[in-house]
Amino acid sequence: MELSFIPYRIQCRHPFGIARSTHEYYDVVYVYLQENGFVGRGEAAPSSRYSETIELVLSRLENCPTYFDDISNPELGMEKLVPFAGGMKSLEAAFSMAVFDVWTQKQKLPLYSYFGVEAAVAPVTSFTIAIGELDSIPEKIKEAEPYAILKIKLGTKNDKEIIDTVRDCTEKPVRVDANEGWDLQTALEMCEWLAEKNIEFVEQPLPADQLDKTAILRSSSPIPIFADENCMTSQDIPTIAHAFHGINIKLMKCGCLLEAKRMIETARKHDLQIMLGCMVESSVGITAAAHLSPLVDYADLDGNLLIDNDPYTGVSVINGQIVLPKGNGLGVEVKNVSGLK
Repeated sequence: MELSFIPYRIQCRHPFGIARSTHEYYDVVYVYLQENGFVGRGEAAPSSRYSETIELVLSRLENCPTYFDDISNPELGMEKLVPFAGGMKSLEAAFSMAVFDVWTQKQKLPLYSYFGVEAAVAPVTSFTIAIGELDSIPEKIKEAEPYAILKIKLGTKNDKEIIDTVRDCTEKPVRVDANEGWDLQTALEMCEWLAEKNIEFVEQPLPADQLDKTAILRSSSPIPIFADENCMTSQDIPTIAHAFHGINIKLMKCGCLLEAKRMIETARKHDLQIMLGCMVESSVGITAAAHLSPLVDYADLDGNLLIDNDPYTGVSVINGQIVLPKGNGLGVEVKNVSGLK
């Protein structure tokens, strides 16, 4: 089995603003595992929020062996590769995608079959409206017409104006994400106000190190509170379950498709609702996550819809509904982009 990789810059359709940063592009790395004519593909989309950078990912890959023994099963493949990720979850995620892709191709199975799920029950995905100029919101909402649910990024001084502008444009279901941007008093006031605006739930309103305050918010909020930055892996769930109504699982945080499945199972045991989310990624990472989407309550798998130079095809969205690709493995295919496989 041969390992190779290549960095790639994905360009945002609009500047992508959240409470702590704004980006016009993101750098990702594609990881390939080739075995007996099959190509397994993975994507690492590192986030500085978790102390990961493109430079660190490339450094680890440059010091990774080029050849490994052939994969007899995905778990063994991950055991071989994870130590070379140096603890970086985005790189572990890329390894996981590539391992499962090549293995399920060899087995002539779509990836979702490995997890025992039915493609037809994949959920509707939300579409994200990032922080930006207020006067750009109507245009963004018009662009989001094909999508039934909106996710609005908050955590600014103008949050109420943002929501009022959104509600002037649409009555679609709306979820909001503050990305740790509020203090407790603001969160208490905003949750009451957002309930009046028919908002479904709020994601990560307080900084991750304020779990006790988040528990206070949960006890009084009229709308559900979901954990994002507070919930990296399944080990976090028992500690945070009292402070949230639900969690957001992302492959780039948990590091492995198998760990994402464990998170789903653990969350169910703690009576938590489950959303499957993403970073801004291309169709490789989004498609990998989408294969697990029939197992969750909500999906926010729009990262590939937010960029204008996606070099792969895979999962699609039709009338807001996630449609898993036909074919074996991940089901992704490269467009005519030089250097990519």
